Amino acid sequence: MATTNPVQFIQQVRAEVGKVVWPTRREVLLTTVMVFVMAALTAVFFALVDLLIRTGLTGILGMFG
Repeated sequence: MATTNPVQFIQQVRAEVGKVVWPTRREVLLTTVMVFVMAALTAVFFALVDLLIRTGLTGILGMFG
């Protein structure tokens, strides 16, 4: 592995950072909203599954009690 002196390293890092395509404010806002919506939908889904399982188990265990 070749060693790079610190000056060359900084130059290479700056060149790579210059290649990055940064998202626009609108893209960041939209993806953030999408993440919150998907998290809310996932929470509702698992709450309903939990309710179904709990109701089913209560019904089954209630028959034997």
